[in-house]
Amino acid sequence: MVGHAGARLLADLADATGLTGTFSQALAGLRQRRGGHEPGRIAVDVALMLTDGGEAIADLAVLRDQSAMFGPVASDPTAWRLLAQLDEVVLAELRAVRAAAREVAWAQHAETRGELPAPSFAPTSPRTPAPSVADSGDSTERNHRERAVRGRLGAWTRPAAPRSIVLPPDSGLAT
Repeated sequence: MVGHAGARLLADLADATGLTGTFSQALAGLRQRRGGHEPGRIAVDVALMLTDGGEAIADLAVLRDQSAMFGPVASDPTAWRLLAQLDEVVLAELRAVRAAAREVAWAQHAETRGELPAPSFAPTSPRTPAPSVADSGDSTERNHRERAVRGRLGAWTRPAAPRSIVLPPDSGLAT
């Protein structure tokens, strides 16, 4: 349960900024039954599932299995029905609603803390070199190894995604 505490905080943030309710208003036209789950809550639950490491709608089961923490979570078919109805117009409305919720969050922060945080940037002094990025995406050795493994398995397997690692300039590992 502790491993999902961050997801619960995100759900609380969505509720506190009004995002869940305004998502429900934006998606109200897609709602098929009045007695079922709120569309905004379904959208927030899908977002929570993704931020918690989920990769497929079936991963909503992780939230569903912790009903004491997340409350009722829509079934996979219910989430599918909602997502299948999304089009560019609805997505644009959801983006606008999300931007408004972000403004509410910053206004709440300014109200409780007195001011907005100043932006911070990495130092750019001539004595402090910029960090390097080690990109393993071009690794010929890894690509050959992946092709060999796929050949042995006799079927296509998804290759590993390229990974970039930011290295501090004084690590001695940057090239």
